Amino acid sequence: MLDLPRAVRLSLWGTAALRGRVPRSACLAAVQRDDEPHTVSGEPTAAGTLADLLDELGGAGASLVRVALPAPGDPHDLTGPPAFTAAATEAGEAAVVRLGDDALGLVPEVTVFGSALEPGALVDWHVHRARPLRPPTETLADADRALREALRSATEVLAALDVSRWREDAAERILAVRDGGLARDALPPGTDPRAARVLATATRVRAIVELALEDDGAAVTGWEATRRSATLRDVDAVARRSLAAAVTAELTAQDPSSTAW
Repeated sequence: MLDLPRAVRLSLWGTAALRGRVPRSACLAAVQRDDEPHTVSGEPTAAGTLADLLDELGGAGASLVRVALPAPGDPHDLTGPPAFTAAATEAGEAAVVRLGDDALGLVPEVTVFGSALEPGALVDWHVHRARPLRPPTETLADADRALREALRSATEVLAALDVSRWREDAAERILAVRDGGLARDALPPGTDPRAARVLATATRVRAIVELALEDDGAAVTGWEATRRSATLRDVDAVARRSLAAAVTAELTAQDPSSTAW
């Protein structure tokens, strides 16, 4: 099974919980998955756990958690301040909660422990003072169209990989990525089917990119490897933006007034 980034899960399920669409317990289970209970740190909040943070945000009147999936050279919809943007870019993900004219930025720091057979993760959400994200510019239809081409490109790269040069588990992992889908409980109840499809496809594309970047595969020259890496980065950028667009489309469909930011 493929899974969504933690900040995406927090955006979807956190918003649903803050709006009273799902119980807080369901939100916590969906965001934390098999992790240890998530902790929270940072001066702008007194929360010590993710459960505390949800209570605090609800008490402050928050009803929307957006997501950004930045990468080096591509801050996505982040508008600063620089410390938050840098932390989010290093993590590759962040959630942003609007509180009046200000916002809180939530960046997960993940520490993996255990073994391949029994993996575990400690997750601490660092809270930063942030600025509201830019208004969305890409629609769900835009994301759907862009993903079709991105999936084709990613699948071609995956098919060209020289699996025989990889570790023994490579073929198994490729099949898991190629045929995998989101778990049934990955999305809150009532999620729009088209948004769910875009989320699943974008997640699969990103998983293919991650797998393909682990090895030079069938690339036999440095130039070919560089060109393929550039292609994969472009494909991943499309998938990142499609993920965020699908999340935003789902959240605003549930509450059209939230399109203001």
